[in-house]
Amino acid sequence: DKVVGLYFSAHWCPPCRQFTPVLRDFYGELEDSGEFEVVFVSFDRSEADLKKYMDEAHGDWYYVPFGSPKIQELATKYGVSGIPALIIIKGDGKEITKNGRADVQGKPPKAALSAWKAA
Repeated sequence: DKVVGLYFSAHWCPPCRQFTPVLRDFYGELEDSGEFEVVFVSFDRSEADLKKYMDEAHGDWYYVPFGSPKIQELATKYGVSGIPALIIIKGDGKEITKNGRADVQGKPPKAALSAWKAA
């Protein structure tokens, strides 16, 4: 069963730019397992900003296209009011935790993944 991190972020947000490399390294350690994916949900102000941010800082992640109504739908569904936010969900969309950012910063990747999968 795959675990997905919905990463709400934007290039204009300094805390986001600090957290993104941490998430990229975390993802890099789990990428080969095929059990964890990140989907970038951009709050960038233009498509150019989104692309630049992805090129400069991101892992090889999926992303919601700029301007898509899905961005606000996801933010509303998972109660995202500030960024950066990392919502961990199951493949079926069921929420595991809103505190993915704390887990990524505080736990080894394999331990975090095991805890998420056990939830």
